[in-house]
Amino acid sequence: MTELHLDSALESRLLERFLRYVRVHTSSSEESETFPSTKEQWNLLRLLEGEMRAMGLSEISLDEHGYLFASIPANLPDGVSAPVIGMLAHVDTYPGTSGKDVKPIIHDYKGGDIVLPGDPSVVISGEQPELKRVIGQKVITADGTTLLGADDKSGVAIIMTVADYLRRHPEVKHGKIRIGFTPDEEIGAGTRFFDVAKFGADAAYTFDGSLLGEIEDETFCADAATATVKGFDCHPGTAKGSMVSAIRAAARLMELLPKDHLPETTEGKESFLHAVSIGGAVDVTTVRFIVRAFTDEELAEREEDLKKAASQVESEFPGAKVELSFKAQYRNMKQVLDKHPEVMAKAIRAVEQSGMTPVRSSIRGGTDGAQLSFKGLPTPNIFAGGVNFHGKQEFVSLTWMMKAVETGLNLAALWAEK
Repeated sequence: MTELHLDSALESRLLERFLRYVRVHTSSSEESETFPSTKEQWNLLRLLEGEMRAMGLSEISLDEHGYLFASIPANLPDGVSAPVIGMLAHVDTYPGTSGKDVKPIIHDYKGGDIVLPGDPSVVISGEQPELKRVIGQKVITADGTTLLGADDKSGVAIIMTVADYLRRHPEVKHGKIRIGFTPDEEIGAGTRFFDVAKFGADAAYTFDGSLLGEIEDETFCADAATATVKGFDCHPGTAKGSMVSAIRAAARLMELLPKDHLPETTEGKESFLHAVSIGGAVDVTTVRFIVRAFTDEELAEREEDLKKAASQVESEFPGAKVELSFKAQYRNMKQVLDKHPEVMAKAIRAVEQSGMTPVRSSIRGGTDGAQLSFKGLPTPNIFAGGVNFHGKQEFVSLTWMMKAVETGLNLAALWAEK
């Protein structure tokens, strides 16, 4: 395998890209009816499209849905072919914490708490195990007033740096590589219009993970649930014996959720029911839930818990009616990836060749890769160096990002081997 030369100049270009990307506001929106959900995402997509053209990539396309695809052509000897692999990241950031006017700060981290100057009440504790692991490294944060956006602009910067290196170093032999940047991943819509056939890869990797050396091949199975609680409203002064409060019935429904199957009481492979929103009035109140488990069987158990709770509410509130509906969201990508062992084997080997111990882990959530796997494109998740996603304490290690670049380069070369 050709030796890689990952020097300080490459690291500087990686850092410059990342800082440039996080300054572009790209929060997605769950309230929007457009796709992408926010017009700001187009700004980064068009910026990336221009950088791809300047880099000399081929087959560049940005479609009406905000999917940006490009190719790094194969450079193998005549008569030699290799599978096409894809590298994917998403451009949007979590809508629950502001991603506007991000002011990135570079720290030469020596240990201890990081107090963020934009809001000194926002502190990244030096006791956090992940922060202790990056002592002596360059750590990037926001200023405390916004999230950073390492989820997933670190992945975007990593992939662009992999492409940059491969174009500058033709001695690294590889098959055709497809690059894809997607919108709206944070609101669960990242693959809604993703054309797997157009993308044209045999396997792919999302660079959307966190800790050094992690490879994730397992996600939750996920459903959404809606409880429509119907009561009876009338004048409160004459309500005795006739009013049925949907608000109180909905509150009781949430009280009846199993206490050992809530997000705040579970970890690892444990499943949960989670009420994410409630709204309405005395006559009708709607509660929206997410249901999460690592197996279809346990997902069905949690949904049965909700059905039992609904039945009990109806018995405790005569005249109330609880109507439940369920909608499938995604399934555990391990169900697909286990049928394509070479995809994970290559990822593990790529991490090992980068001098790390691979950490095979599960995501208590989902990625674009989960849905793409079920669309026919097996897609595990590779670490991208960020920590504390979705909050103002988010940070990323530049050293870890560079290791992700190295892992991506090793993947490109490994898939071109016989």
